[in-house]
Amino acid sequence: MKIEHVAIYAKNLEALRDFYMKYFQAISNEMYENPKKGFRSYFLSFSAGARLELMQKESIPASQNDPIAQATGLTHFAFSLGSRGSVDRLAERLRRDGFRIVDGPRQTGDGYYECAFLDPEGNRIEITE
Repeated sequence: MKIEHVAIYAKNLEALRDFYMKYFQAISNEMYENPKKGFRSYFLSFSAGARLELMQKESIPASQNDPIAQATGLTHFAFSLGSRGSVDRLAERLRRDGFRIVDGPRQTGDGYYECAFLDPEGNRIEITE
């Protein structure tokens, strides 16, 4: 069994899609649109693992969760980059480009080398070795 995909409702669908394509080499399908429901989405594929579905529907309210304080429910998802150096390089690139680094890069007590940051819409994402 494997996780097939994770989905995120976006305020700015195109900007979020561009972010994951630029920093994580995601490959996007063509936009799916259902005008009757006011729904649009993209599926993003990566070199390995689960896909990411980015969705937009004007009637969906903004999240009230604070990604820094965190809450119950889905809190983050992580990308494995393959090495500590890759984590350090991407973390520095994200920092330089103005994205908020929440934690790290650091070695965790349970053996991960990771960095947590916020994507353009404030979703908490981790990168690991």
